[in-house]
Amino acid sequence: MAAPTTPTLGRPPPRVGVASVITNAQGQVVCGKRLSSHGSGTWQLPGGHLEYGESFFACAEREAVEETGLRVRGVKVVAVTNDVFDSLGKHYITVFVKCEMEQADAQPVAMEPGKCGAWFWKSWDEMRALGEGGVDGDEGGLFLPLVHLFEQHSDLDELMR
Repeated sequence: MAAPTTPTLGRPPPRVGVASVITNAQGQVVCGKRLSSHGSGTWQLPGGHLEYGESFFACAEREAVEETGLRVRGVKVVAVTNDVFDSLGKHYITVFVKCEMEQADAQPVAMEPGKCGAWFWKSWDEMRALGEGGVDGDEGGLFLPLVHLFEQHSDLDELMR
């Protein structure tokens, strides 16, 4: 374990992000490419900032509807990552929430096309392969929280059970 460090003065404290892990009957996950904010051009899961007083599950459910139109129910916190975007001076704690769709055959829709132009169903193996393209803005790379999720968990299908 690394020695503790003194926080950098003038930097904002970490924010909390919540990622909605939405799977279909085939075990595929909803994902799309970020078009705005930090990590533009990288693959992401639906999600966003935790609001004051909000539970992780409520945040995952709200973000899923806002971004994909899918109505889901948060059922389990499956992972947490510590994500420091050094070049941007941003630090996030990302909570990954497994979600179950209310309507099994529903399809995601790009509700905020300025943030994500389209949503796709991909297997965890397909997602891992997307990460081979790079990270943090490289074409085809994964958003940093997803990079850390893959680093921490070798079998995401098992984790989602």
